[in-house]
Amino acid sequence: MDTSTIDLNADMGEGFGTWTMGDDAGLMPWITSANVACGFHAGDPGTIAATTALAARHGVAIGAHPGLPDLQGFGRRTMQVTEREVRDLVLYQAGAVRAFAQAAGARLHHVKAHGALYNMAAKDEALSRGLARAVKALGDGVMLYVLAGSIMERVARDEGLDVRCEVFADRRYMADGTLAPRTRPDALIVDEAESVAQVLRMVGEGTLVAVDGSVVPVRADTICIHGDKPTAVPFVKALREALRTADVAVAAA
Repeated sequence: MDTSTIDLNADMGEGFGTWTMGDDAGLMPWITSANVACGFHAGDPGTIAATTALAARHGVAIGAHPGLPDLQGFGRRTMQVTEREVRDLVLYQAGAVRAFAQAAGARLHHVKAHGALYNMAAKDEALSRGLARAVKALGDGVMLYVLAGSIMERVARDEGLDVRCEVFADRRYMADGTLAPRTRPDALIVDEAESVAQVLRMVGEGTLVAVDGSVVPVRADTICIHGDKPTAVPFVKALREALRTADVAVAAA
């Protein structure tokens, strides 16, 4: 494997009120960028403040993680939304995280959509355009993390955005390069060694093996680590060691 650099991102701040999800404090030292929930699918002002401050202390790049307005469904249920609605709800949420990042002495580095919004935009040009134009309106060089090879990537590039292609360590893929739906029993990779092997293949060879056995080309700029799993911290430690052994540096995208 050639020497290269990869970003490790994780969705964070996804608690609400007194309820918490994931070991953000334990995971933060091991990642390079954090996607902070903005209050629509999870998160609240206090949680956003604490998460952005924690990221700033660790030198982790801060991103906004906007979702559909669906606290009860954790933003994973599809909704009928227009391009303009997506633009406005993403701009609103990202603006909140930007304010807290600035208060912590940092800046907003990127935007990564959450859950159903992410999956819908990956297949829908109008929704991708709404997402991209929200990020464009933010200015200041804010990047957009996109599903590698998706409509979202093409639209974002057409809008002139600085784009980073995202792949997933613990998700299986369909033959068209989209994520296997969570309704499939095999959607998640639960074996640590299999997840690490998938990452090394995506980073080193630029390909992945889809659920039907086909080989799909993929560009990997940033790898999503799901921090809500109890094994997230030991997994990311093992992944970082595997990347180090393969001469792959880890840094923000």
